[in-house]
Amino acid sequence: MKKFRFLKKVGIKKLPKKPGVYCFKEKKILYVGKAANIQDRVKNHFQRPEFKESIFLDKVRKIGFIETDSEIEALILEANLIKKCQPKYNVVWRDDKNYFYVGITKPARHRPKPQALAGGEDFPLVFITHQPKKLYPKPYTLNPEFVGPFVDGRALKQTLRILRKIFPYRTCCVGTVGKTLPKRPCLWYQLDRCPAPCLLESPKESLRLPTGQAKLSSQIPGLREKIKRECQKNAKNLLKILQGKRIQVLRNLKKEVKGLSNLQEFERAAKIRDKIFALEKILNNAKIFEVQKAEIKYSEIEKGLKKILKTKKKIKRIEAYDVSNISGKLATGSMITFIRGLVAKEFYRKFKIKISGKSDDVAMLKECLIRRFKHSEWGKPDLILIDGGKAQLNAALSCLTSEVKHVEVVAIAKKKNELYLENRKKPILLKSLPREIFNLILQLRDEAHRFAISYHRKLRKEKMLTRD
Repeated sequence: MKKFRFLKKVGIKKLPKKPGVYCFKEKKILYVGKAANIQDRVKNHFQRPEFKESIFLDKVRKIGFIETDSEIEALILEANLIKKCQPKYNVVWRDDKNYFYVGITKPARHRPKPQALAGGEDFPLVFITHQPKKLYPKPYTLNPEFVGPFVDGRALKQTLRILRKIFPYRTCCVGTVGKTLPKRPCLWYQLDRCPAPCLLESPKESLRLPTGQAKLSSQIPGLREKIKRECQKNAKNLLKILQGKRIQVLRNLKKEVKGLSNLQEFERAAKIRDKIFALEKILNNAKIFEVQKAEIKYSEIEKGLKKILKTKKKIKRIEAYDVSNISGKLATGSMITFIRGLVAKEFYRKFKIKISGKSDDVAMLKECLIRRFKHSEWGKPDLILIDGGKAQLNAALSCLTSEVKHVEVVAIAKKKNELYLENRKKPILLKSLPREIFNLILQLRDEAHRFAISYHRKLRKEKMLTRD
């Protein structure tokens, strides 16, 4: 198994922007995750931490990573590393009903009683379960082999759907005892996604062949062995891929092509060759990670924001503002933008405050907003978040032009984390809001503060250098 390469916590920018697995480490590994883009995903942990993540992020000393060739490989590697390392904060949140396992039945050492699932040993089936140890009660065990745990159920299901195109497998009769195979093939057979051992039970007329009610298996010599061989071979290859042995699978398939070519069975060799090309393409290019997950989550946040603000208008684009200065000198302002809850750095703007004199955060904020609203080409916000209290809120509202007069404005006071809203006398305690909204508002405020103070420090540094 591949090993982690470690960087110090401050070295996030050195992380690769490729698919792979990452981990957070103190003395021991605290957490393991996967990503389509390792650097962006790790940044997201620190910039937009969920409540459960904030428990351990302060403990992180090093960040480890392993690059993979594809998202599918990252999904599989994550499962293997969680199983091997047992990271504390993966295990703490683990619920047997939440983690996913893939089960694949295989020939048992001792055949089950006749009333057990028909064909279970000869025709392996593939299924997903949360509780692998409780699925098959004795003595009806089909001796399945389990791979996992997988954290991302959606990515796992999509991976299985993709791999099923190359290695068709059986899914009927999962988790049942005493149930025989169906009497006729289902839609999966029509889509070429299942070898269909149920064909053996089917009469010819059900397949629109010449009439006759005898089972097809008794009328076509060698059909049972052919389907059995295909079922077992496909299940075996699928299992190896999920175990991270894709190179071995590809090597075996290429060896099989060579052997069939030597026997001049070119048609069968061509089919396997096509499988190799398809498998290599899928493993290198398939996109399985949920890029829509944040959007789905944000739709719930948006509903909550609308309820708090008592508005029916869409809230997709949120801008947050802050100012930074020392006694009014080298004052700077920041505008940061989140779209659908995600950082949109292409819309970040910084302001070098022009007014001088004593520190006046309200006046500086007004200058930033007035200058911002002169730029309609920057786009229009749906919600503005101001760092400050009632005075800053009123100042922001006074700056709204006719073009943006319907924009929602709120202010967040640092001392008690109170949220001030227009037309509401008393502020709302941030901790009383749903956790997702609480996190988003703090992330907006903290990012605006970080951006403003980083520009302020840059100006101070430049001034010191010019003095020298």
